Amino acid sequence: MTSADSATAHTPQRSSDGQPAEVAIICGPTASGKTALALALAQRIPSVVINADSAQVYRDLAILSARPDETEMAGIPHRLFGHVGGDDDYSAARWAEEATREIAAAAADGRRAILVGGTGLYIRTLIDGIAPVPEIDPAVRDAVRALPVAQAYAALKQEDPAAAKRLNRGDTTRVARALEVVRSSGRTLADWQSAKTGGIGASTHITATILLPPREWLFDRCDQRLVAMMAGGAIAEVEALLAHGYPPESPVMRAIGVRDIAAMLAGELDYDEALANAQLATRRYAKRQYTWFRNQPPADWTRVEATPDAALVANIADTMAAALAG
Repeated sequence: MTSADSATAHTPQRSSDGQPAEVAIICGPTASGKTALALALAQRIPSVVINADSAQVYRDLAILSARPDETEMAGIPHRLFGHVGGDDDYSAARWAEEATREIAAAAADGRRAILVGGTGLYIRTLIDGIAPVPEIDPAVRDAVRALPVAQAYAALKQEDPAAAKRLNRGDTTRVARALEVVRSSGRTLADWQSAKTGGIGASTHITATILLPPREWLFDRCDQRLVAMMAGGAIAEVEALLAHGYPPESPVMRAIGVRDIAAMLAGELDYDEALANAQLATRRYAKRQYTWFRNQPPADWTRVEATPDAALVANIADTMAAALAG
């Protein structure tokens, strides 16, 4: 299925009584407390929790992606968690198509869909639709992906100067994507994106909460969570990834923490260095997410800037449940 075909799958969502589906969105930076809030909300209303995090889709990345465990999921239907192979070139368009189906299934069953995650591109694609970019010529893709990022960026400056100006020169994935699109289709990615189609935003009632806790608290939580991950199986998880033989450029091997732990296992870093590198990368990622979620989603989405302690989580869940039941 091409991206253009996928866009047509974003049809209006309806509940079992024929009304527009009620969808909850819980989003924000990593480690901001999204999972706890989603589970609290799911305990209050008949619902299905749908993953909206690009790392948590991968089957072999449970610990380093902070995917909810079986105890947390107990009794609550969860969808799109750990359902993708580590070398699968998963995309926002594919996720939006799958999430649309899950939302429709939940609505038909009389349940509310609770989307939870920190991948803004996924959420924006689902709501606003996708650009009908045609399939990339495999030969073009292979040639572009084989280029060092510096060389790809230099080529992009020549072939799509606007994209080069917009992108970080070290962003391997986005630079390659912009270059392969212009080379394969003859049109820039921005040109394609101006013709978005699909999206469920206009046909779905959305109740959204963005968690934006104090940055000092958030960054400390990121650091402490990495410590817990390293002690709780992350090293064995990376050992399994290496034993599987995933290529270094595969999505699962580019996840935060994987390369640092792999370098530790190879004797290139010690434990403290690997931990510090992963913590720094996580804080930087959280900072970028924080900025995006503060500024990009609709202005009428609720932004919560307090520390998400148990009392606040319960209060937010009560408020969201009341809105979804109304």
